[in-house]
Amino acid sequence: MTSQSKDLVLRMAIVIVALGGVFALSGAVEKGRISLPEGFEDSDLALEGKRLRGYALGAEGLLADWYWIMSLQYIGAKIVARENEDINIEDLTSLQPRLLFPYLDNATDLDPRFYAAYSYGAIVLPAIDASKAIELTEKGIRNNPDKWRLHQYLGYIYWREKNFEKAAETYEAGSRVPGAPPFMREMAALMRGQGGSRETARAMYMQMLAEAEDEQSKRNAQLRLFELDSMDELDAVNGLLGQVRDSNGRCPARLSDVFRSLSKIKLPRGRDFRVDAEGSLVDPTGVPYSFDQNSCSVALSKDSKIPKPLN
Repeated sequence: MTSQSKDLVLRMAIVIVALGGVFALSGAVEKGRISLPEGFEDSDLALEGKRLRGYALGAEGLLADWYWIMSLQYIGAKIVARENEDINIEDLTSLQPRLLFPYLDNATDLDPRFYAAYSYGAIVLPAIDASKAIELTEKGIRNNPDKWRLHQYLGYIYWREKNFEKAAETYEAGSRVPGAPPFMREMAALMRGQGGSRETARAMYMQMLAEAEDEQSKRNAQLRLFELDSMDELDAVNGLLGQVRDSNGRCPARLSDVFRSLSKIKLPRGRDFRVDAEGSLVDPTGVPYSFDQNSCSVALSKDSKIPKPLN
């Protein structure tokens, strides 16, 4: 073995031993850490691996994978700890996941082309911190200029923030990436023309449902579509109830009294109202609507799985 090869092997051994020592030390520190209230116990990373970039002798990719896996386990553990709660992926603030961005930031600093880390952050971070979601996704676009889907994610984040002009600009830029589908340009036009409309939201979530890469994202996109459908239904039912009350001077005693009139109302996209086996008007998930005769209105039941509106 040449002296140069021996020197390289020695350096690699030193790096491996040093990394092992750091992780062992950080583990010991974690075990001895004082117990803190929820939300404070994970305020900082024990080790910022991105500081090792350029000094890891080609092991940056391996370290990036470690931070990526830790980010998945981190959110997974938070959700499992709340197993008795219905977790909405579009609002994870109750989990107080302070370390998700640092994990993903470290992973993508070590491997700037780590597309999976960027896309995961772009999907999950908006439910935690929109500014961090924008920061990470813009970083991903800079380092992955050939990935049009990152523009789609960023456009969605801006849309959530009601910054329709920035959303339009983002979709427009994404539409110019080779291989981008036509809907990117269509979304840019929708953002400029009717960014805050219900139909724009529906187009957004239908696209997300069609392209969801995991079951949780697919489930939440479907729930948001159910939410939009229920909003159409509630508008129609409450409008009819208002007309009946104004015409008769009183509210119907039962919601079923207006079913015949409801059957004549055309819902968007040709949908019909649905009645269950017990004769109750139900929301898109099959849960009966709540009818309040005093206010002469219907609303989602507290038992409904449909999430609260984003806006």
